[in-house]
Amino acid sequence: MNITVITIFILAVFVGFEIITKVPPTLHTPLMSGSNAISGIAIIGAILATTLSGEIGMWIGFIAVIFAMINVVGGFLVTDRMLKMFKRK
Repeated sequence: MNITVITIFILAVFVGFEIITKVPPTLHTPLMSGSNAISGIAIIGAILATTLSGEIGMWIGFIAVIFAMINVVGGFLVTDRMLKMFKRK
């Protein structure tokens, strides 16, 4: 079971990296703000991984929670900054 969790984690890292590098810069901010819901689902899955798996799954889930939280907070900060650009002074 631990090998399965590690394999899924490594494949998710590679797929995520490939998807993010293929997005043009003009679309990155709107897509980042829209992906916060998906990151929220990833946080729930990572929390479940920390409780359901063994020792290795717990640490991988903990790392996944940290990365997903960075993504969510960064997405909200970028979205907030983008929306402030459109406010009238």
